[in-house]
Amino acid sequence: MIEAPPECGGATGQGAAKRALHRGRALVDPALREAVDNLPGSLRRIAGYHLGWWDAQGLHENGTAAGKALRPALALLAAEAVGGTAADALPAATAVELVHNFSLLHDDVMDGDAMRRHRPTAWSVFGVGSAILCGDALLALAFDVLAASGRPQSTEAARMLAAAVADLIAGQGEDLAFELRDDVDLNECLAMARKKTAALLEASMGLGALFGNGSASRIELLREFGADVGLAFQLSDDLLGIWGDPALTGKPVYSDLRRRKKSLPVVAALGSGAAGGARLAEAYRHRRPLSDEELAALAGAVERAGGRAFCAQLAGELLGRA
Repeated sequence: MIEAPPECGGATGQGAAKRALHRGRALVDPALREAVDNLPGSLRRIAGYHLGWWDAQGLHENGTAAGKALRPALALLAAEAVGGTAADALPAATAVELVHNFSLLHDDVMDGDAMRRHRPTAWSVFGVGSAILCGDALLALAFDVLAASGRPQSTEAARMLAAAVADLIAGQGEDLAFELRDDVDLNECLAMARKKTAALLEASMGLGALFGNGSASRIELLREFGADVGLAFQLSDDLLGIWGDPALTGKPVYSDLRRRKKSLPVVAALGSGAAGGARLAEAYRHRRPLSDEELAALAGAVERAGGRAFCAQLAGELLGRA
């Protein structure tokens, strides 16, 4: 989770955020389970495993592998912010959580990640093809949930969500393309992150406000809020991808450096002109596996070149603006 800067409420703000996330998870889980129950048996089992409901054999687990449910929580809060209720926005909250998990299933395949939420990823357990098909099924379910809601806003909501999915896919495509390039600049990387991550958080706010019967101007303002929070979230996530505690992230330490991922701290460091950036560029040009000692040295190089400080500062500015 993004650490709130002191001016954004400190510990009190973090406590309120945790309560909102807990409520979002509690409200959306029954609707999410109802939607997933409509899947064929094999896809349902993969979806339930990915969502942390059961193990690979379909036996019940305690849900500790579930995600934070940030996007549903934002949708519910947006509805209340414009005078509606959380119940009004439940179809929107369910749809954005389904889309988010579609993207995670596909991301794990494309990135070759073997761990998510402290256990093996769906593709590493059930196979690449099955994980991709499960992601496709969750995406289809998201639009079905909106259509089945019977709300007068459902058509507009489907178009808003489709636009966000198109941005998300375009951003993921750019992220993959960056891995093959040595000339990625910071503005390109920020634009990619806005599409890959911020677009769905923007849509979460917009859909929640739409189902809460907000005015067009208030919906747009809340979408802007979601876009800024979404980019701040990606900046924070990229910092965790290098310096995050595996006990909290569920991924190995230095995971993004190990994959030579051109995340925002790395791209900021590469373009800094500092000596650390040059050392990083040299390491990224070669494809041999890196030892833990080399990875620790590269993390230090990113930090000395200003990549860590840049991302932390920009995330704080975006949260303040939001």
